[in-house]
Amino acid sequence: QVSLVESGGGLVQAGGSLRLSCAASGRTFSTYAMGWFRQAPGKEREFVASISRSGGNTYYADSVKGRFTISRDNAKNTVYLQMNSLKPEDTAVYYCAAAPRSGIFYTPSYEREYDYWGQGTQVTVSS
Repeated sequence: QVSLVESGGGLVQAGGSLRLSCAASGRTFSTYAMGWFRQAPGKEREFVASISRSGGNTYYADSVKGRFTISRDNAKNTVYLQMNSLKPEDTAVYYCAAAPRSGIFYTPSYEREYDYWGQGTQVTVSS
């Protein structure tokens, strides 16, 4: 069992930046691929970014490519999402998730590939 706790959300003006963190419990963090998803009001949850077990591979949704950066620190059991040049359409609840069944280089992008989810953190971007 893995427990995930997100932090770092908040209110920011368009063009600003935020860094989200997701702390994981347990000693096997380095064996999980990790991902970030988001859900805007009235919309389905969507993939944002993912990172492989060692951190050597990353994958992004087209909507955030070039603006967001996912990273991880396996020594701290933490995954990050640096969000720059934020837009009002980035407003959503952001969730981190862990995929324990991923290959070492794999960067999963489908919800069904993730077994564990955090409770989410709200990000609001004002225009």
